[in-house]
Amino acid sequence: MTTNPNPTNLNPTNLSAPDPNATSTTTPVPPPPRAGRREWTALGVLMLPLLLVSMDVSVLYFAIPAIGTDLEPSGTQQLWILDIYGFVLSGLLMTMGAVGDRIGRRKLLLFGAAAFSAASVMAAYADSAGTLIAARALLGVGGATLMPSTMALLRTMFTDPAQRAKAIGLWSGVMTAGIALGSVLSGVLVQYFWWGSVFLVNLPAMVLLLVLGPVLLPESKNPAPGRFDLLSVPLSMAAVLPVVYGLKEIPSEGWNVRYVVSITVGLLFAVAFVHRQRTNSSPLISPGLFRGRGFGPAVTLNLVASFAVMGSAIFTTQYLQSVLGKGALEAALWALLPAVPIGCSAPTATALVQKGVARAHVIATGFVIAAAGFALLALSGTDSLWLVLAAAAVLASGLVMVVALVTDLAMGTAPVEQAGSASSLMETGAEFGGALGMALLGSIGTAIYRHDMPTTAPPPARETLGGALAAAHQLPGHAGESLLTAARESFTNGMQAAGIAGAVLLLGAAILATATLRDQRGAGL
Repeated sequence: MTTNPNPTNLNPTNLSAPDPNATSTTTPVPPPPRAGRREWTALGVLMLPLLLVSMDVSVLYFAIPAIGTDLEPSGTQQLWILDIYGFVLSGLLMTMGAVGDRIGRRKLLLFGAAAFSAASVMAAYADSAGTLIAARALLGVGGATLMPSTMALLRTMFTDPAQRAKAIGLWSGVMTAGIALGSVLSGVLVQYFWWGSVFLVNLPAMVLLLVLGPVLLPESKNPAPGRFDLLSVPLSMAAVLPVVYGLKEIPSEGWNVRYVVSITVGLLFAVAFVHRQRTNSSPLISPGLFRGRGFGPAVTLNLVASFAVMGSAIFTTQYLQSVLGKGALEAALWALLPAVPIGCSAPTATALVQKGVARAHVIATGFVIAAAGFALLALSGTDSLWLVLAAAAVLASGLVMVVALVTDLAMGTAPVEQAGSASSLMETGAEFGGALGMALLGSIGTAIYRHDMPTTAPPPARETLGGALAAAHQLPGHAGESLLTAARESFTNGMQAAGIAGAVLLLGAAILATATLRDQRGAGL
């Protein structure tokens, strides 16, 4: 803002007397430029990598049996085929966000698109389990460049707060839809083609991005980023990977000492990473981001939302297949129904804030709605298809409201020159939250399941529902049916307990949002 150099408003011809006719020359701050057709078209281009990266989280669900037949991976190799993508992605997010701020977000996005395309071809035509694992790791590298770059570019293209909020709402909806679509697309492609087609489907969208990106997307970067702190890169990966690994293994293997040690080691490296960022003159992630009003709470609340999304998903997906007995593709198609109301959630939340409703209240409402979804899960029985689908729809709708608003708050608070780092922190927090949700809610469900299963059941059946299904098929007639009934009831009891825990947590998050964001009334809008 430019102010009058004569601040006391005195008449220049008579400094001793005020001039009654003098007027202030204060120049009003011009409103930020509004995005036009070019920017909205560019947003559509940015949605392509986001959709594909989110789809790749679940695209192998139905392809694994065919991969197992063709490549004959060992049990350990099969786990790495599934998990290496997410591990590499989460471990490199902070690094790639900082790299984009330095070299240019568009440049990094296009590099990532090229790498993602090459890795997709490598994965599609892999002739061994080792090659496929390596290709999935490269896909994770590409994905880590794409996700923070899309959000950072969105932040620079949409400077008008209201338009930015709408764009981020669309971004949130596409990301959520991608995870749901990945498994369905996988099932359809594997049914009609071969398993490599689940990777080749990435190519048309990535080629389109490589062609249109240089034309439609603006380049943006930090004009004075400082030197790149190489030591922070391995520190960040050492902080993230052991924690994510331990948390993802706990739901299936229990609180094994190996996983507890893994989490502890990761947390110790996290302390070292934070210390280096606070003491280094040119940190990889600037601690100043958290001094922005609302940024820290936004990262935390986004983590809680991801906790709820992944923590509920491990129950609903198993419920449809293993409790209701639906085939994998049929279960995936049923799981698409809850995605229908999600498209209205983010625009509704944005519209409420634009009309003057306090952002904290809308976010808190989203958490309360999501808590109601968990409550519906707690009321479900062993034959409650529509109730479980309604629970998933209500839960997802509330959480998309939260994610859209806290993401907009974080990106609006962060300086434009650090948009890549801010985006990467949000994404890394989401990865942590998802792994934590699977670990804690999954552990609650597993504990109840094991407690409720009859002691006369075979040992594998007392461990997991999958073990019970396998054991039941080896038992004659009534004995197998009785075991299946007991296992399904025990699993549902565990889901009910996890639903109660999830509802309580989200009600607590609603209170936290109200307390920490009380000053963010319509912030940025």
